[in-house]
Amino acid sequence: MNLLHAGVDSTVIAMWLGHESVDTTQIYLHADMAIKERALAPTPPDSTPGRYKPPDTLLAFLEGLSDYAEHSRPNPSNHGRSHHPLGITTDSA
Repeated sequence: MNLLHAGVDSTVIAMWLGHESVDTTQIYLHADMAIKERALAPTPPDSTPGRYKPPDTLLAFLEGLSDYAEHSRPNPSNHGRSHHPLGITTDSA
């Protein structure tokens, strides 16, 4: 804990302690309230807690991307041809 408080990187601590993985060192980070308090300190006092809700325009854009990805997959019945929603037909070599 003293090393964490001194600002030593958790990967360095993991190596010094002989941990198999850096994930093992994460236990110490979760247990240290002082580190959590420092992380939360820059939060504006007038902010309201909650989850981020993206605007409808962003959601529509992301849905469009997933629709595009699904429609641009090659169709085996097209004998190597792939039809894109933008009207582009490609031949696979």
